[in-house]
Amino acid sequence: MKNDVWSLVHAERAALIEDLTHLDDKQWDHASLCEGWTVQDVVAHLVDTARTTRLGFVSAMVRARFDFDRQNSRGVERERGASPRETLERLRQVASRTSTPPAPLDTRLVEEVVHGEDIRRPLGITHSYLPEAVVRALRLQARTSASFGGAKEKVSGIQLTPADADLTIGAGPHVRGTALSLLLAVSGRREALDELDGPGVAALREVA
Repeated sequence: MKNDVWSLVHAERAALIEDLTHLDDKQWDHASLCEGWTVQDVVAHLVDTARTTRLGFVSAMVRARFDFDRQNSRGVERERGASPRETLERLRQVASRTSTPPAPLDTRLVEEVVHGEDIRRPLGITHSYLPEAVVRALRLQARTSASFGGAKEKVSGIQLTPADADLTIGAGPHVRGTALSLLLAVSGRREALDELDGPGVAALREVA
């Protein structure tokens, strides 16, 4: 199971690196779906999380006084290169790593898929994610509390029904869309809400 996760993570990292290779400097400076972060900032964040070990995460959180946003911001500052090409080279250097903070391994799939779309969507880049990676990320988000970066509270009382997967999550008024659109919506990317339909969308929109 562990090796299976990393093969998916590494495949998605490689695909993102390929897409980033073709960007010009203006695109690297484009706003991402992460509020306040450019495309280059998100890539720097992915470098930081790829380098993060369990012990390193704890140490960083202590230094950030247990402020998760501050810890993330410091990681971006640390790993953002002097140029887009330097940041991209740093991502290449960590692409095959298997280190992780103290969290379920499937959080690595959430990172790669959601942040991959944070970068690609504003730039009009489309990518076919590995279906297993998206489904596993969606399952994890749906069962993980918001205090740990998940969406358990958001999806309480509704049913997520991916149109492209043999899967239902939860109970209640259904929300239907692709697994990717559902993952993005429950992960706070409101842009994806318009890609969903069903009687549960209104409830999800209130908390997304």
